[in-house]
Amino acid sequence: MEFAIWWEMGPEWNGDNSLDDERHRALALWAADCAEHVLQFFEGERPDDDRPRDAIEATRAWHRGEVAVGETRAYALAAQAAARDAGTTAASEVARAAEHAVGAAEVDRHAKAAANYAIKAAVAANPRDERAAETEANWQMGQLPSDLRAVVFLEERAK
Repeated sequence: MEFAIWWEMGPEWNGDNSLDDERHRALALWAADCAEHVLQFFEGERPDDDRPRDAIEATRAWHRGEVAVGETRAYALAAQAAARDAGTTAASEVARAAEHAVGAAEVDRHAKAAANYAIKAAVAANPRDERAAETEANWQMGQLPSDLRAVVFLEERAK
């Protein structure tokens, strides 16, 4: 039986937007880092399409308090459209990671989706690498601040 690595919300998460502001912002920033780590798989295919990068940057701007939550929605919708326009699965998954990273500004739960889509992008971009998911998840874990490790956690699931 094969297993898939997947992020889930942890015991210190009590429902949508239950985190304090500082941890919510840190979680969204981590989601942006996860999306950016695989951004090359989108930009390699669509170098003139900035929508996923713009969504990631909007997440960081929200983290710094420079963009209001309401402003992030347009970036999420643009990244979603970029996912539909992408010509490969890897590029589409990257755009979805960016969409969910910026979506984490509005709803913290989107951060885990950003990380999961980034893992899917890494796997799609490296189909012959049996460890692509594990490698990406380990990188993500290394970026996750220690105080968020009870907010999101890695789980292995049977495929």
